[in-house]
Amino acid sequence: MKRLLVLLSLFLSFTLQSQQIIPLNEKAYIDSLQNITKGNHSDPSKATASFLLSNYYRNSDSVLSKKYLAKGKILAQNNPFISAKYYYYEGQYNLDRNKNKAAVSYQQAIQFLSKFKNEESDFLQALAWYSYGVSQKDKEGYIPLVKIMLEKSIPLVEKYKNSRNLGFLYTQLAVILTYNAQFKKAEGYNNKALEILEKQYPNSAELFFTYLNSANNFCYQANGDQAEKYLNKAEKLVRTYPESSSNAFYYYSKTLLYITRQKNEEALPVIEKGILYTRKYNQNLLAQMFYFNKFDILKKLKRYKEAKTTLKDVLTEKSLAIDLNNRKTFYKQLSLLNEELGDTKEALLWEQRYSKLNDSLNTENVKLEINKLETKFNTAEKERKIATLNAEKNQKDLEVNKKNSYLWGMGLVLLLALSLLIFLFIIFRKNKKINEQRINDIKQKEELSLTKAILDGEERERERIARDLHDGLGGMLAGVKINFSTWSSCHLNPEKDREFYKILGQLDSSVSELRHVARNLMPESLLNFGLETAILDLCEFYKRKNLEIDFQAIDIDKALPLNIQLNIYRIVQELLANAVKHAEASSILLQCSQSGENFLITIEDNGKGFDKNIENTSKSMGLRNLKNRVNYLKGKMEINSDDQGTAINIELNIHGE
Repeated sequence: MKRLLVLLSLFLSFTLQSQQIIPLNEKAYIDSLQNITKGNHSDPSKATASFLLSNYYRNSDSVLSKKYLAKGKILAQNNPFISAKYYYYEGQYNLDRNKNKAAVSYQQAIQFLSKFKNEESDFLQALAWYSYGVSQKDKEGYIPLVKIMLEKSIPLVEKYKNSRNLGFLYTQLAVILTYNAQFKKAEGYNNKALEILEKQYPNSAELFFTYLNSANNFCYQANGDQAEKYLNKAEKLVRTYPESSSNAFYYYSKTLLYITRQKNEEALPVIEKGILYTRKYNQNLLAQMFYFNKFDILKKLKRYKEAKTTLKDVLTEKSLAIDLNNRKTFYKQLSLLNEELGDTKEALLWEQRYSKLNDSLNTENVKLEINKLETKFNTAEKERKIATLNAEKNQKDLEVNKKNSYLWGMGLVLLLALSLLIFLFIIFRKNKKINEQRINDIKQKEELSLTKAILDGEERERERIARDLHDGLGGMLAGVKINFSTWSSCHLNPEKDREFYKILGQLDSSVSELRHVARNLMPESLLNFGLETAILDLCEFYKRKNLEIDFQAIDIDKALPLNIQLNIYRIVQELLANAVKHAEASSILLQCSQSGENFLITIEDNGKGFDKNIENTSKSMGLRNLKNRVNYLKGKMEINSDDQGTAINIELNIHGE
C-alpha cells in the first residue's frame, strides 16, 4: 500500500497538468484540425482549430504549440468571443512553463468569457477556474483547489446536467480526492461521471479516462478485482486505436494493477510497452513514471544493479527530480541500493546528499513556521495591550461614576438620604460583580495563553528533538552500521565471531529504536497524510497478540488546522497509552467523529478500571496533561470506570483556541 501511495504522489502532478482530453481516434482528430487551418474556412473556425492544436502540442512540441497559439490570436482579432478564448489557451501553454503568467491568463479568460452566456463559454470558464487552482496548488495546497472545483467550476457546468464536460470535471475532482486518500469520496465522483458518460457518451475519451481513474483509485485501496473490472472496460475502448497516445495511460494503469497484485515479473513487459508509446508521443513525464515503476519492481526483485541504473536515469532526466521532495526520495533510495550492493562509499555519498537536501527543506519549513508564530505572537500581544487599555479605561469610568454619585448624594443628602444609600449600595455591588467578571476573564485568557504557549513549546521541542535524532544521530549510527557491516564481511567469520555479529545486531536494533522514538515524538504520518491515517497508525502500533484495538473514524475533516490535529492526536495517544499500560484490557474500542465544529472522542476497554479521583491522590501527570489539552480546545471530558472496564467520552471544539 505504501509503495502505491508513493507512486500516486509522484503521478498526480502529471495528472493535474494533462487537463486536455483528446479523442481516442487521435490521428483523425489532428488531421481534421489541420485541414481546417489550411482549408477554406472562416477565421473563427481556423482560430479555434489553431487553439486546439496549440493545446495538443503544448507538452510534446513547444515551438509548434506557440506557433499555433500566435496564429489563432491573429485570426481571432475581429471576434470578441474567440479572442476571449485565446486567454484560456495562453494559460494552458504557460502552465508548465510559468505558473504566474498562466494564472494571469486564466483570470483574464474568466473576465472576458463571463460576458457571454452559452454552454461553451461556461465550460471554458470552468476549465479556467480549475486550471487557475492548479497553477496555485504549490503555493496554497489542495484545499483551495477543491474549493474552486466545488464552488466555481462544477456549478458553471452542472446546469447542463448530462454534459460530457460535467463528467470530465467530476473525474478531475475524483483524481484530487484520490491523492488525498479520500478514496470513497473519489469513488462517488467517479460514479457520478460514469452515470453521465456511459449513457450519453459510451465511446468517448472522457469515459476512457474515467475508467482508468476508477481503476487507479481501487489500486490504491489494494482492491485488484474492482480495478481490473474498470481496466478491462477501458481496454475495450482503446483497443481499436493502437496509434493513440492514450494507450500509454492504459499501460500505466495496468502496471499499477500488477503492482497491486504483486505480479512484479508480469509488470515489466507492460512497462516496456508503455515506454514505447511515451517515446513515440514525447510524453516525457509519463515515461519517467514508467521508469520509476521499473526501478521499484527491479528493487523488489533484488536486481539491484539494474534498479540503480534505472533510478539514476530518472534522476538525470529531471522531469520527476525537479520536485525537491521527489529528489530527496531518489537520493534515499540510491543510498539504500548501494548499501545492498556493498558499495559503502557511494551509499554514504547519497545519504549525505539526502541529509543535506532534507536539512534544506526542513530549514525552509522552519522559517515559514517561525513567521507564522511571530505573526500569531504579535497579534496576541496587540490584543493583550488593547484588553489592558480597555480595562484601565473601564476602571477610570468607574471612578468617575463613583465621584458623580458622591456629589449627587451630597446635594440631596437631606431629602434623599435613604434613597442615596440604597442607590450607592446597588452601584457598588454591580461594579464589584463587573470587576470580578473582568478579572476572571483576564485570568482565563492568561491561563489559556500560558497553556497554548506550553503546548506549542512542547510540540516545537518534540519536533526539534525528533529531527535531531532521526536526521542527525540516526544518520550517524546508520553510517557506523554500514561501515561495520562492510568491514566484518571482509575480516570476520560469522561462525567464529558470533559475539561481534550479536553486537552488530544490537546496534541495528538501537538504530530502529531511535527512529521509533523520533517518529513517536513527531508522527510523520500526521504531517503527510492527516489525522485519520496518523491515529490508525497509532492503533496499529499499540496492537498486541492479546490486545485488539478497533478504530472507527467518522467524517474527520482533512482541512483541520495542523495544531488542532496535533492536539487531538496527543489526546488520543495519551488515552491509548493509559489503556494499554494500566487497564490490562484485551479489547479497546476507539471512535473519532466530527460534526461541524465539534470533535468527539470515545474510548472503551474491558480492563480492570481505575479510581476517577486518581488525579487528586497521586502525581498522575498523564491525566493532568490530558485535561489541559481538553481545556485548551474548550472541551469537556466524562469518565466512567469500574471493575468491568473504562469508558471515556471527550467533546472538543475545533475552534477552541
